[in-house]
Amino acid sequence: MKTLRAAVIGLGSMGANHARVYGELDGVELAAVCDIDPRRVERATRGRTAAGYSDYVRLLDEAKPGLVSVAVPTSLHREVAQAALERGVPCLVEKPLAATVGDGLAIKAAAERAGVTLAVGHVERFNPAVVEMKRRIAAGDLGRVFQAHARRVGPFPSRIRDVGVVLDLAPHDIDVMRFVLGSEVERVSAETQRRINTEHEDMLSGILRFENGVVGVLDVNWLTPTKIRQLSVLGERGMFAVDYITKDLWFYENARAQETPSWPALAAVTGVTEGQQVRIPVDKPEPLKVELEAFVASVRDGLPPAVPAADGLAAMAVAEALVEAGRTGQAVRPRRGESPPETAAFTLERPV
Repeated sequence: MKTLRAAVIGLGSMGANHARVYGELDGVELAAVCDIDPRRVERATRGRTAAGYSDYVRLLDEAKPGLVSVAVPTSLHREVAQAALERGVPCLVEKPLAATVGDGLAIKAAAERAGVTLAVGHVERFNPAVVEMKRRIAAGDLGRVFQAHARRVGPFPSRIRDVGVVLDLAPHDIDVMRFVLGSEVERVSAETQRRINTEHEDMLSGILRFENGVVGVLDVNWLTPTKIRQLSVLGERGMFAVDYITKDLWFYENARAQETPSWPALAAVTGVTEGQQVRIPVDKPEPLKVELEAFVASVRDGLPPAVPAADGLAAMAVAEALVEAGRTGQAVRPRRGESPPETAAFTLERPV
């Protein structure tokens, strides 16, 4: 098996972990890393043979990697990803794909012109608790699904200044909801606030209406003095709850549904009563390692990426619509399809 030479551009908290994981994967050599902070470069190369760079163009031209992770600040995603793709280097771009849907479309177009793999780093897709929950929902364990509720809150990250909390954090849960529910977002409503002295919003209370009738609820902020990453999905037979951090999956039973004689026929459940609470055992591999293994496999074997650019763009369009809904106080429909870069990613409608 030919060894693939990997590179990481951007060595913040996420990029440093990409470098670590590439160094642990079979059939992969961490060939080069890049960051404008020499201390980060020194830490990432310490004890490794990887070359360190402060200029990503020099890295691409001199190290000639076989694949690259782009983990620079969001506002630089288009510039860096296009430079790599134009040189024929497959890219995994950390979420969000870009600062705007227009920039995301430009990155996707560059990958298509070059004929190389472009993946988006929606790492929560690879959380084992999420994967198992999706499997069980698809198998009908919840019956009809009513609601998905995500809570992604924590302290303000001073390292992030180029985008607000909606674009930085909400795409995680937008993408997971689309993945788990198998449905697209039809319209959104939102309240956003700016409570810390930056130019972007730091709090979101959002509502997503999916085409299949499920309601998504987003509670996202940088104002909470403890880190919480949770998702619940409610249906007629009960509720699944995921803790993204611990990778735990729980099922809370609706005992009334279990008592329905005709179940699983389509007779209506007549009520809700508290039933068993069950912790579902799942293996707990590191989601980032699973994600990068999938990216490497897609490059090596010519397979479609697990999270293609189209999915990254869909999450971004919903995020942009949420920002606009918070600004206007109106319900907003995310734009479908691949609009040209100058076209807005949403349309306004009367409040719903």
